Amino acid sequence: MIHRSLVHLWLLLLGFFPLLVSAAPAQGEQTFDEDAIVKDASQFFGQTTEGLAKLIEKAFREKGRPNGYIKGEEVAGAIAVGLRYGDGDLVMKDGAARKVYWTGPSVGFDLGGDATKVFVLVYHLPSTNAIFQRYPGVDGSLYFIGGAGINYQQRGDVILAPIRLGVGLREGASVGYMHYTPEKTWNPF
Repeated sequence: MIHRSLVHLWLLLLGFFPLLVSAAPAQGEQTFDEDAIVKDASQFFGQTTEGLAKLIEKAFREKGRPNGYIKGEEVAGAIAVGLRYGDGDLVMKDGAARKVYWTGPSVGFDLGGDATKVFVLVYHLPSTNAIFQRYPGVDGSLYFIGGAGINYQQRGDVILAPIRLGVGLREGASVGYMHYTPEKTWNPF
């Protein structure tokens, strides 16, 4: 009798298993694929370069598929102590979107200034409002008229990977943080 009941339970579970699997969204459905990001970033920057594609490929190889991105602009300058200000639009794979601002100080062996367009890959962000916090990071720059670079900022499970294409004269390495806010502020702290 017990054996027969277990067989019925097993068959019942097997009958519901396909329903359970199809109800859960696949990971790829809630994240952007590499081709879509390369296309969006190329349109945003106004060009497709081998360097941009390699930076995106590096981020996908190291961090996987993002569930959002920010398209924005920023200005920064430093003489050992630096400041960075930016703003952009956060777009999530689920269609949610909102305006974000960021500021941040840095300290290091850093000299110069730059103005850049920024395409930030966003990983593991549960909602648009969850971005509003400070993200520590390390940055290295070498711009002589123009340049491109990527770095990572992380707080908990959320990872931000800003890809910057810009112009200016800047060289150095620094540590600091970016503070993302829902409203513009001039206070970098």
